[in-house]
Amino acid sequence: MQQAGKSGEQHFVLAVGTAFASLRRSLMTDLPKDVRGLDHVDLELLSLLQADGRMPNNALAERVGIAPSTCLTRIRRLRELGAIRGFHADVDPAWIGRPIQAMIAVRIRSDARDAIGKFAESLAGIPAVRDVYFISGNYDFLLHVAAADVDDLRSVITERLSGTRLIAGTETYLIFEHRRGS
Repeated sequence: MQQAGKSGEQHFVLAVGTAFASLRRSLMTDLPKDVRGLDHVDLELLSLLQADGRMPNNALAERVGIAPSTCLTRIRRLRELGAIRGFHADVDPAWIGRPIQAMIAVRIRSDARDAIGKFAESLAGIPAVRDVYFISGNYDFLLHVAAADVDDLRSVITERLSGTRLIAGTETYLIFEHRRGS
């Protein structure tokens, strides 16, 4: 029998979501009991928020089977722990005037290793730089850059990066298409 205000399709979606949540809980029993102090409900909340950061608290609570007030408390705790770093809009750089995207691998000079921390902060301060990754391998950093045009990208590479005494070399890879993973 249907509840007032909910269609058969809504009940089906809710039932499927609840079934998946139950399955996810049972699969998580194979994980260590303490993953940085998180239990299966916390991990499930993180998974749901990663899929849809705008999911309302009541819907989150219903999906994981806890009270809305408990859900809110858990979300606050996850933010305080740093498990949730923030909520943001995933904006296509082309819509804000930066259609040219590239990944730039940056190698630091071996005699400049003591300045890596400050250098990473300075990289993050470059307007075209969207993300800075400290990596292993032949390069030290990987930068995700969004530029207004090819001249802007060239300026980032030649003036902001290659012109720095700390950098031994760079390698640039243009991004033709991007698909977000789960």
